[in-house]
Amino acid sequence: MATLNPILSDFELHQPKQQHFPVVFNSPHSGRNYPTDFIAASNLNEKALRSSEDFLVDELFAGIPALSCPLLKANFPRAFLDVNREPWELDPKMFSDKLPGFVTTNSIRIAGGLGTIARKVSERQNIYRDKLTFEHAQTRINRYYFPYHAALKQCIKDTHKKFGQVLLIDCHSMPSSVGGFFSRQKIKPDIILGDRFGASCEGQFVDRLENLFSRAGLNVARNRPYAGGYITAQYGRPHRAVHAIQVEINRGLYMNEKTLTRAQGFDKLQDQLTNVFATFMAEAFPSTALAAE
Repeated sequence: MATLNPILSDFELHQPKQQHFPVVFNSPHSGRNYPTDFIAASNLNEKALRSSEDFLVDELFAGIPALSCPLLKANFPRAFLDVNREPWELDPKMFSDKLPGFVTTNSIRIAGGLGTIARKVSERQNIYRDKLTFEHAQTRINRYYFPYHAALKQCIKDTHKKFGQVLLIDCHSMPSSVGGFFSRQKIKPDIILGDRFGASCEGQFVDRLENLFSRAGLNVARNRPYAGGYITAQYGRPHRAVHAIQVEINRGLYMNEKTLTRAQGFDKLQDQLTNVFATFMAEAFPSTALAAE
């Protein structure tokens, strides 16, 4: 049985009793603990705020620790703080005071309202009723962002030290409307694998994973429109034997996107993911699989 090692109530690291594979799983956007003062400061109700969640992705991957790999998951929500951004990626329009010079204030993500502290939910509705102070943002980032990344870095470091290599699987979900991006194609993706167009991971891992998802009956695309976010770009260093793949799952497979509830396909998809990664790890890392037997 996998054991739970809580680091902080803000996030959790689910560790196996013994790690048998050089693979680390991360779910940074599935948190659903909404601080009451955050909701009070928002124009939106909790249901509207939850539209930016990677809904129950942590539960879709709940079988991973039993496969002898760690799973890190955020408990705080993405609308509150997004760890898949640079640490200081902030929109100056959100703040009542001038931001320090070290803050990144100009990026595509900021323009879309989706910085480290988001201005909007799902690029549509403004979150905050009033402007924030930089001190408020600094407190939030120091409490949540840096401890989360410290835990992720340590998990990657420990895995690399033990096995001489590590593969980070960054777990996300995408709206079913992403199918519009593929409007000229007959087949819409169930899974999108992002490897920064080859920059964050050796091709053999992505090829194998794509093949296994396809064999499981899921339609797979690569890198468009999701090539991988900050986490994939920051940690993926193939030349150092540190690889990172972002996995985006179509929400239409497992949830009702209007009511934010599980759909009938949830259990089936959960089993598919567990089986795909069990096979993937056994095939991609056969020497460690044999040692674990």
